[in-house]
Amino acid sequence: MTDDTNAAPPPDAQSHSGNSISSSPLTRRRARLFGSASAVALVAAGIAGGTLLLARDPALAAPPPVTGAAQSGQMNIADLVEKVKPAVVAVKVNIQTAADTSDEMPFAMPDVPKGSPLERFFKQFGDQFGRQMPPGFNQRQPTQAQGSGFFISPDGYIVTNNHVVDHASNVQVTLDDGRTLDAKVIGTDTKTDLALIKVDDKGTYPYVNLAHTAPRVGETVVAIGNPFGLGGTVTSGIISARGRDIGAGPYDDFLQVDAAVNRGNSGGPTFNLQGEVVGVNTAIYSPSGGSVGIGFAIPSETVQSVVAQLKEHGSVERGYLGVSTQSVTRDIADSINLKQAKGALIDNAEPGTPAAKAGLKSGDVITAVNGAAISDARDLARKIGGLKPGSKVSISYMRAGKEQSADLELGAIPSQKAAAAGQAEAGKQALAGLGLRLAPATAVKGAGDEGVAVVDIDPNGTAARKGMRDGDVILEVGGKPVATPTDVRSSIDAAKSEGRTAVLMKVKSADGTRFVAVPVPKA
Repeated sequence: MTDDTNAAPPPDAQSHSGNSISSSPLTRRRARLFGSASAVALVAAGIAGGTLLLARDPALAAPPPVTGAAQSGQMNIADLVEKVKPAVVAVKVNIQTAADTSDEMPFAMPDVPKGSPLERFFKQFGDQFGRQMPPGFNQRQPTQAQGSGFFISPDGYIVTNNHVVDHASNVQVTLDDGRTLDAKVIGTDTKTDLALIKVDDKGTYPYVNLAHTAPRVGETVVAIGNPFGLGGTVTSGIISARGRDIGAGPYDDFLQVDAAVNRGNSGGPTFNLQGEVVGVNTAIYSPSGGSVGIGFAIPSETVQSVVAQLKEHGSVERGYLGVSTQSVTRDIADSINLKQAKGALIDNAEPGTPAAKAGLKSGDVITAVNGAAISDARDLARKIGGLKPGSKVSISYMRAGKEQSADLELGAIPSQKAAAAGQAEAGKQALAGLGLRLAPATAVKGAGDEGVAVVDIDPNGTAARKGMRDGDVILEVGGKPVATPTDVRSSIDAAKSEGRTAVLMKVKSADGTRFVAVPVPKA
């Protein structure tokens, strides 16, 4: 994602900084990478009809402390800026992109278009002369990029966006008085796109405080940052909305602001009129790449909890339930006899996770955590993510129209490597290997009352090659009726245990009902 102006996602996303934020392969959000000059591309979630940008802009080439605490009354904007601006910094990073060292080649490929004759030539003959190429021939040039940040303590800790400093080989900050200081990355959190850095030089620095209360919609705010590498720039506007989900990550809860922010504003602060930071500017919605008055900032409540862990541990630990969920729509609620369209419908409970051990399964609707009502799938993710591993929680859920509860202990989110291994294993046992994402037909509008609906499909996956399409409904697998994704997985596992190389699925589509022989994923 870009800084509030530096990008990421569908229809096109651009980054104000230049790093990418990954999305589920089956979600398929397209991103158009932005950045002028040599900026590194950063992927952010897009919104139909425009572009979401993350703000880190390519780089262009001790003051009195600001206590920054809440004031008893509001300041006018000029007084506010005079007070807080010394705490806002420009963040410049050097990024050294790694050479392409594919397993297919013992040497690093030069930059040639994918699929071009040159690429095939180097793959075929590179080993014969690759080692004779001049030193550095296959190395990409270092890239500079620039964003914003702000001091949160007098000893030099600075908050910025993760996408501003991601993959940085070195970091420098330029203060409001013109001094440039080296800094080091203390910790980063990709899921909220936050980072904590610290200047190397000892000293007392001007700083600002994070607000402890959320701003109201309509409240006047002031954004300060480093748009387009110009240096400290001030814009004002209002809070347009709260709780925005822009597809940037699992914990999206953005403030929407109409203060103008652009590339290079990423990581910069948005202030209320008491001089407190209410949000960290992270992305903008834009059809053109420039500000159109729709920016997004990470709220201070999120910043406080994340930064505290980054300072202490260098990373963030979050509770892990082990379920994939979707929000309960009105149609889903009607189909399963729920009075309200609220809660998180479990698509799948991964084997061996806290949820599975507690008996939760596909088709259950989680309605509350520790007595606090769950409004939708995002709300569940935030509530669970706000708890630490090992926390004891009580989960309230609906199953077959009856309210039930389960007590469990949250686990820790698997590392990326472990998660990838887990997903690979799940694919062997279940449906990832076929390129399918499923949900009970009863939970999908128009899918009917029987079978399991295909809600997403990899167009290059095995099932798609066999003619299956998004919206198909699987009625039977191996001659047995199925009602949940777990049923489908179990039938595939049974076929695998019997040594079969394919399993017959009865599939209903708009064209009628047919049988499809689908290869069983290899163990």
